[in-house]
Amino acid sequence: MNAVALQSLKTWFQNYVQSCSLSVQEDQRNIAIKQEHTHQVCLNAVRIAEDLGLDQQETRLAEAIALFHDVGRFSQYQRFKTFDDSISVNHAVLGAKLLAEHNVLQDLTKHDQDIIVSSITLHNIFSLPNGLDKKSLLFARLIRDADKLDILRVVIEYFEQDEGDRAEAVALGLPDQPGYSQAVLACLARGELARKEALTTQNDFKLLQLAWLYDLNFTCSLLMVEERGYIRSLAEMLPRNEEIACAVEIVSNYVSGKLKIR
Repeated sequence: MNAVALQSLKTWFQNYVQSCSLSVQEDQRNIAIKQEHTHQVCLNAVRIAEDLGLDQQETRLAEAIALFHDVGRFSQYQRFKTFDDSISVNHAVLGAKLLAEHNVLQDLTKHDQDIIVSSITLHNIFSLPNGLDKKSLLFARLIRDADKLDILRVVIEYFEQDEGDRAEAVALGLPDQPGYSQAVLACLARGELARKEALTTQNDFKLLQLAWLYDLNFTCSLLMVEERGYIRSLAEMLPRNEEIACAVEIVSNYVSGKLKIR
């Protein structure tokens, strides 16, 4: 992908987001969060691509995937006023459909089109399927890391804000209660991902973010986690007790151990 093609995709994206603007302030705040999220995911994707030594064309391809990975979110929120796929629509599938309907990728090579659509469609599933070719697997892993890294930022900033300033769609409508699920905590302690279906409180949502660190694919991604202090920030937002502290330590040791072999 050349620079002119990438700029054309960026222009289309900007115009599309503007067409999704909403009149209610809270709704527009949720739209703006997704727009900024897209920008930050693009930055993450480019950094990971460069760290992996990808060439300029491949790095632009990674940025294009990041640009469109959540394009379905804007239409989703317009129609359903939620970012919860389980009660609305799969935003990744919707995004791929939108790109096809608007012929957004028509000027790209078939290879680039296929990689973009595949990566978008796979970016939000629980785990990647077997059988992906080498390039598809690389870019699917890259966008999943870039996306998770910025969701961590979004979640931390959400909980750091005063309640009246929060964009409520971020926390998926989960109740702000003092407890947490032992099942989610156990996944964290075992070094496993937790499923969204298991979440019952906002504390579970925070624990889920920590468990996501087990699913990061590249050392560069873990380095960004450490640089940005994400583990410490999330830990400070959780209940202060021994079992939470133990689970957080397991995650922290996992990240530190991975970075030592860099």
